[in-house]
Amino acid sequence: MGLFSNKISREEVKPGDHIYSWRTAYVYAHHGIYVGDNKVIHFTRGGGRQTETGTFLDKLVVSSSPNYPQCLVCKDHSSFNGDKVITSCLDCFLAGGNLYLFKYNVSRSSFLAKPRGGTCTLAPSDPPEDVLVRANFQLHMDGWFGDYDVTENNCEDFAIYCKTGLLVCKKNRFGTSGQVNAAAAASLALALHACGLTMLGVGVYCYGRVASDVSRNGDVIKVPAKKLVSILESDRTSPREGWLSIAGPKFRGE
Repeated sequence: MGLFSNKISREEVKPGDHIYSWRTAYVYAHHGIYVGDNKVIHFTRGGGRQTETGTFLDKLVVSSSPNYPQCLVCKDHSSFNGDKVITSCLDCFLAGGNLYLFKYNVSRSSFLAKPRGGTCTLAPSDPPEDVLVRANFQLHMDGWFGDYDVTENNCEDFAIYCKTGLLVCKKNRFGTSGQVNAAAAASLALALHACGLTMLGVGVYCYGRVASDVSRNGDVIKVPAKKLVSILESDRTSPREGWLSIAGPKFRGE
């Protein structure tokens, strides 16, 4: 595993690791938490549902939702509808792709050296035992982690929450997903490049990636697993309002 690749072997993965695998032509990656015994807990969609946005984001969700075969270990994952935290064997999670390790507590230079977002974060991870508690807690609470949303609440957001306990609580704000935030920063940088401001665009891209990282986002707070349940229940009846009622210290290395 080098500077530009987080690829690892199955022998290297450990319980509590945040892992991911690239989907269709490296357009999007699917994330989850390895819990041991060849099992992964992850947030996904069932029944082939899409975002219903009518945009290219629909295709991204399809690419992040593996087309599970009839697996003797996992049974039939296509039997459920909606958005759910589930457990799968490692083979079903990878869906034929390679295995990668999401890195935590990386240096700023290493963070910016990564050509793609959604592969590492500046934030430190909590101990593996805490990570496993959060992942299993969500799994056994009917698998509910809110509505799956490509930009605000996706599989990467779930995995980062399990690793850190951190969530974005501000309404109408991107989640903790590095893939999404990097894409947003890149869009602005490309716009500046089109205006002939190439160097400024590069600076904006780098600043945008760092500023939106879960460790730097001012709208990120630490949320205990049990508190999250009540927030998500509020979110069912009053979308996004549940997030606004969160009370807790903002993440500043506290």
